[in-house]
Amino acid sequence: MSNNTLRVALALLMEHEAGDKYANLSLSSNKTDSLSVDEKRLLTALFYGVIESKIRYDYYIGAISTRSADDISPRARNILRLGICQLLDINSIPDYAAVNDSVSLAKSKGERAFVNGVLRELLRQKNSLPMPDAEKNFARYISVKYSFPQKTVKHFINMLGKAEAERLLSYFNSERYTDISVNLCKISRDELLARLLEKGYEARLSEYSTLGIRIKGSVNPCNLFGYNEGYFFVQDEACAILAEAMDARQGQVILDVCSAPGGKSFAFASLTLDGAEIYSFDKQASKLSLIENGAKRLSLNSITVAARDALLPDPALFGKADRVLCDVPCSGLGILGKKADIRYKDLSSLEDLPSLQYGILNASKAYLKENGIMVYSTCTLNSSENKEVVNRFLEENPDFSLMPFRAGDLLSETGMLTLYPHLHNTDGFFIAKLKRGN
Repeated sequence: MSNNTLRVALALLMEHEAGDKYANLSLSSNKTDSLSVDEKRLLTALFYGVIESKIRYDYYIGAISTRSADDISPRARNILRLGICQLLDINSIPDYAAVNDSVSLAKSKGERAFVNGVLRELLRQKNSLPMPDAEKNFARYISVKYSFPQKTVKHFINMLGKAEAERLLSYFNSERYTDISVNLCKISRDELLARLLEKGYEARLSEYSTLGIRIKGSVNPCNLFGYNEGYFFVQDEACAILAEAMDARQGQVILDVCSAPGGKSFAFASLTLDGAEIYSFDKQASKLSLIENGAKRLSLNSITVAARDALLPDPALFGKADRVLCDVPCSGLGILGKKADIRYKDLSSLEDLPSLQYGILNASKAYLKENGIMVYSTCTLNSSENKEVVNRFLEENPDFSLMPFRAGDLLSETGMLTLYPHLHNTDGFFIAKLKRGN
């Protein structure tokens, strides 16, 4: 490994720790311009490896180091994290190179000696590294083992129990796949799957969605067969299930009130063969180009894009919609395996979300025709953002009722469905289907 790759990784981690950039944006920094394709691949593994595992790495540092946590500078800590990542989780780098290259990043003689000492001691203990006692404090044990904050761990234990919570966290750290949804306006799902298999990809039809194809591993969709031709768009199977639960049909007026980056609107257009009237709104005007460019690549003409706050619906469309989707902002506790930043969010900072979510759901009802259908969804596993929001809405809007739905082999007889990653092999997701009128 070139030492330059490690230096760039350190610079990006320091930038990320300072809160200047989201993880996915850091890797597009001009700091990476001088790296080769292979070096960028290693940089990605190092950068995300440290972010995803820093609680575990920091536990090892605390157990091995003779310094207190306050006496370790942020730079030295990130150097140690990078060294540990190479020694424990990246098999392609020899141990001696991992230690020496990490030590070379330290600025002072004392810091170099400290980094060298910690990493060499970690190597000596490599096969018997310390862990918290699971019997004494199970939450702390799996917090360190899977590198999730204890508050998040306790949330899942309270919701699922110890065994299921550990299965969920293990899934978040281990499953890597790429889901795509087929643009039925251009190609059938079976044909696209056959072409991908011909190109050597390990792919299969999605288990529940009639739109989806799952490709093993994390792949760059731009390099896949059919991307430039608009044959597919990237979307987790959970979102495709949601799109099918909407029961969108040709000739309908469909509103997607929080639509960026556009995948669900694209799914409605695909399922209706571009024969519906779809309005894709989002509060952030800067994100509208994602929807517009995606629709252009897919050659979808049924989608109208506009900037609109979902709390302030458009009076011109009141009573006009057959279908409304409220895929609301949420805590993201169902996608912790895909977005490394989210796992470290302070859950107490999310307490205002249910009020916002309810506000969007309640405002959006104005769009619906009599007997129209509104779907509420989140990508979180948090009942206060899911079932409780829906129940509040039903209590205050007696003209609405839950409606059973099916997506593939999945059946919700109650009108509400929670998808669990470790059980359904999808993103964690919540769907509720509401009908206006009798």
